[in-house]
Amino acid sequence: MRITAWWHGISPRRRLMLGGVAVAVVAGVGATVLASSATSPAPQAGTPDQNRPGPVLLVPGYGGGQGALNELAARIRQSTGRPADVLTLAGDGTGDLLEQAAVLENAVEQAYADGAPSVDVVGYSAGGVVARLWVSRQGGAHQARRVVTLGAPMHGTGLAAAGGALVPGACPTACVQLTPGSALLQELAKEPIPPSLPWLSVWTELDETVTPPDSARLDGAVNVALQQVCPGNQAAHGDLPTDPAVTELVLQALGTTPLEAPTDCLS
Repeated sequence: MRITAWWHGISPRRRLMLGGVAVAVVAGVGATVLASSATSPAPQAGTPDQNRPGPVLLVPGYGGGQGALNELAARIRQSTGRPADVLTLAGDGTGDLLEQAAVLENAVEQAYADGAPSVDVVGYSAGGVVARLWVSRQGGAHQARRVVTLGAPMHGTGLAAAGGALVPGACPTACVQLTPGSALLQELAKEPIPPSLPWLSVWTELDETVTPPDSARLDGAVNVALQQVCPGNQAAHGDLPTDPAVTELVLQALGTTPLEAPTDCLS
């Protein structure tokens, strides 16, 4: 009763002003709610829902070349209808792998801020080690729905060691980090991937860039030597992102069914 009496006791002009203020406040609150519901931070605990696949981020290898991965990204978009983007690495792609992992971290956080329900990552060559670093040290364990690595030198490559020995001082930071037995790789070996994270690691036995080729083997992952499921396949290291059989393996791995090693060639 008192509120009613107070309201009727003020002038019509004053009522109009108060009503306008109330509408503005309600509109402002509504806009805030809509803005907060449109974005969400990257999860810091738990794991993404396997039944809610989101965008796919592809991480280039040493040197940052994007050509072959752009083809794979286009195939992913065409086959799944999901966004798929190739990252641009820091500098020329030969610097500190931890800086490259920070690029991936930022891209994942942006994807979640844009409303992604989850994020999948495909890492090619050294990009697979970048993905490994992101999972172990930069929140990827809770943010990755699935990870696929192609020809990734998880235990280093003899090519890096040879390059550093033949031309002293000509081996950039990433090259040094990819030398077998490097401090970075020794530390990563002590950091297992989460058992809840589906991870497919594929390599070719004809790899002359990552030596030995099974340096791509990763404890806790589904490990696939291409020629073991596709006898006679002639894909070399540089062919992995565009090889039809590998592409089918990637597409299957990015699905929602449980991740398992294939028993025959999918192409």
